[in-house]
Amino acid sequence: MTPDELLTTTRSVRRRLDLTRAVPAELIRECIEVAVQAPTGSNRQGWQWLVVTDPEKRRFIGERYRDSWYTYASAGRPEYGEGDPRQAQAPRLYTSARYLADHMAEVPVMVIPCIEGRVEGSPNMAIAGLYGSIIPAAWSFMLAARLRGLGSAYTTLHLRSEQEIAEALGIPYAQYTQAALLPVAYFTGENFRPVERIPLERITRWDHW
Repeated sequence: MTPDELLTTTRSVRRRLDLTRAVPAELIRECIEVAVQAPTGSNRQGWQWLVVTDPEKRRFIGERYRDSWYTYASAGRPEYGEGDPRQAQAPRLYTSARYLADHMAEVPVMVIPCIEGRVEGSPNMAIAGLYGSIIPAAWSFMLAARLRGLGSAYTTLHLRSEQEIAEALGIPYAQYTQAALLPVAYFTGENFRPVERIPLERITRWDHW
């Protein structure tokens, strides 16, 4: 797989996660080893990676994720204009997102990338710097997983219960921010392909807005 193929075919995998197949711990370690080569502000490397495989803990997180998703979904969905590719994609996205919400507790591995610090009341520069030191690593983890036949999705809805989940997992909430929840499993079916996006002419500007 070329770098461009990897970057354009790494999808958010929800309905095609194999919920019945165990994922070797060594593969997860390999993905984290790749992930921590990502850039991090001032080379602080303030990340921590919590890998959750215990069934009861996965159930606990999965229940909170499901409740959060249904609260989020009840607020309504965005509307897109005629010809916007997101309009045609919306029903499939909704269906797959609901499926993941209903089955999150069954995913064999959950990875929670955390970053040292909290941003409550901070200026935008500090917020961008903190998340900018963990999101590239989380994306690198997903790319590394893809190369190893694993699927994942960058999700954040569990953060509605961030402090409760932190307490259940022993995360020092006052010192560390949970950036995401990455469900990880082997994926089923055929390979992935690029999807239609908004044309570049509508989203690219040069020198002036």
